[in-house]
Amino acid sequence: MAGMQGQSNLARDLALGFIAGALAVLIFHQIMVLLLGFAGMARGAPWNMAPYGPLGVPRVLNSMFWGGVWGIVFALIADRLPKQWPLWLTGLAFGLIGPVLFGWTVMALIRGNALFAGFVPQRMLTSVLINGVFGIGVALIYAGLRRMTGAKTAAG
Repeated sequence: MAGMQGQSNLARDLALGFIAGALAVLIFHQIMVLLLGFAGMARGAPWNMAPYGPLGVPRVLNSMFWGGVWGIVFALIADRLPKQWPLWLTGLAFGLIGPVLFGWTVMALIRGNALFAGFVPQRMLTSVLINGVFGIGVALIYAGLRRMTGAKTAAG
């Protein structure tokens, strides 16, 4: 990835990845949910504070936690991603390959939903837009956090 090379501290990078993923949900993911809601393409409310799951945590915090987990995945592979790609494109590819395919397959099976969003074009597009923008956010925030903490980057 453009900007992710050199020696790194794994624990620091994993923590930064988690933070980047959580913030990418809070900012990028939720803004896309808002925009898709305005366009009539998404039913969910952005920054939803309604209790969710067995612990009853606010839905947005649940999403931020799982975004943080995806951020850790990004941190684990960031130094292995194509260096010649622009940072935003690397993030977009990550968001489309990781979270989208995982949601369309593994999460669909767990939740008893149709695989690949039932091949319903609007549902598929919504997932691609939300997770693609999330991936861009993870990449940009992660690279920024690494620069702020003094991690070696091609740009720094």
